[in-house]
Amino acid sequence: MKRFEPFVFLRELATRWDVLAFIVVIGLIAFLGETSRGLFAPLSQLNLTPISLDPIHLPEYAARTTFRMLAGLALSLVFTLTYATWAAKSERAGKLLVPILDILQSVPILGFLSITVVFFLSLAPGRVLGAEFASIFVIFTSQAWNMAFSFYQSLRTVPIELAEAAESFRLSPWMRFWQLEVPFGLPALIWNMMLSMSGGWFFVVASESITVGHTNIALPGVGSYIALAIAQRNLAAIGWAIFTMLIVILLYDQVLFRPLVAWVDRFRVEQEPGVRVPESWALTMMRRSRLILAATVAFHSAVLWTSRVVKRSDEVPVEAVVHKKRRSLDLLWVSLVVAAVVLGFWHIIAVLIRNTPLIEALQVCGLAALTMLRVFILIGFASLVWVPIGVWVGMRPRAAQFVQPIAQFMAAFPANLLFPIAVFGIVTWKLNPDIYLSPLMILGTQWYILFNVIAGASAIPAEMRYVAANFKVTGWLWWRKVALPAVLPFYVTGAITASGGSWNAAVVAELATWGDTQVRARGLGSYIAEATTAGDFHRIVLGIGTMSLFVVVINRLFWRPLYYYAERKYRLT
Repeated sequence: MKRFEPFVFLRELATRWDVLAFIVVIGLIAFLGETSRGLFAPLSQLNLTPISLDPIHLPEYAARTTFRMLAGLALSLVFTLTYATWAAKSERAGKLLVPILDILQSVPILGFLSITVVFFLSLAPGRVLGAEFASIFVIFTSQAWNMAFSFYQSLRTVPIELAEAAESFRLSPWMRFWQLEVPFGLPALIWNMMLSMSGGWFFVVASESITVGHTNIALPGVGSYIALAIAQRNLAAIGWAIFTMLIVILLYDQVLFRPLVAWVDRFRVEQEPGVRVPESWALTMMRRSRLILAATVAFHSAVLWTSRVVKRSDEVPVEAVVHKKRRSLDLLWVSLVVAAVVLGFWHIIAVLIRNTPLIEALQVCGLAALTMLRVFILIGFASLVWVPIGVWVGMRPRAAQFVQPIAQFMAAFPANLLFPIAVFGIVTWKLNPDIYLSPLMILGTQWYILFNVIAGASAIPAEMRYVAANFKVTGWLWWRKVALPAVLPFYVTGAITASGGSWNAAVVAELATWGDTQVRARGLGSYIAEATTAGDFHRIVLGIGTMSLFVVVINRLFWRPLYYYAERKYRLT
């Protein structure tokens, strides 16, 4: 009788990719079913089962938080593929959509929460589902803008030879989008999806432990667990939360992002011979599984079917008809913009200007100037550190595979967990909070610069590197002529998002709390945080409006000109 050998059995089982795929799919369905349990339960049930700091509950909390993060990421992806494409394809729409995106990324997470929480709770009155909607929307606002900017930048920098090839193959706009533009933008988009997922972790406390005025909701999740641990000064619970986050990040890195990174490597414009291709056991399983293959074929067939429905027209349109249609669209667009501006201006006058004394407006502008100074200094320091490191990592795929999970975990690490150390140090040594709370603003946003620079450096054509090596271009000359021009469009995209994210993080970082001890730095972030806690709608809107105004003006006067300069001068041709 043949003896049972467990290692041989497991090795044979691992070669049956359909079995592994079936287990993964069933596990995913069970995961979704477990995390969606109780969505339609009464909202009062949350008070009957309060958050517990017992580590035994952390697996359930982690599953619920991960579900919200993935739901927010899916919504962000849909938003990116529609909004960013519209802004990049239509010059008329882009003039309005890009500034709106600037404003949206400058609005603090607490600002979105305080304004929309009542709306989402009204969608499912008295039910947990309404609070889940509010939480997922907050996570969405921490993920979507970075992804949209990344995809917008990719669509604006598609190499001319690829566009000419698409025209030669007579691809319809629909097929051009799926066969050229989406594949070209996927490498940078995947990196920014990882960063957006990490950015959601940074604000997970605010998204799950909702406190706006008299509204207090604690959804089961890691964020609520951390908020309770901070309130009770429980360092052991914070340690368990960090350990749980590490496990969750490693899991979805292996199951989701590592396969995506390995898969999109095929879409890189330049494939250097001899470079080690990224690998993933999960991607291997998907490629060898007949179950996954059938789903892939079905999706590809759907794309081909839509391409036949949306056919390319070869008829040359009549110039008069085109001119008349264009004039009608211009008139409609201008009318909509004017109506939106008039309506917005009327609300600004009714809500802010009429009820805001001049001295208060000047005070808020002064606080915004202090926050702006912090943001500029922190972005400068982060650029000096992460641009050289990002270029080095991006040009070495093996190093990128090693750095990716580490940087991803560091980006996901909530600055809230460092508040105890910051508050303890400031109080013990009587330090200036205006200075020593400032680094907390950049902890979660500096990674936008690193990830985008890595994506830009990995896209440097091999021919460019070979030419530089043959002509012995080294040292500062290599950085000035090869590296910096190649990564500049990607860096600006990351810096814009990092700048907006730092303004956003100021709401969390300028008002640090550890139990009953509170340390406050002067700035617009602490002003908005205090107004949100007090439920003062007028001060919330005033702070959000001032922050959005500052961010838009800075983007318009500095970041946007730099972005368009990089796009025109250093676009791949």
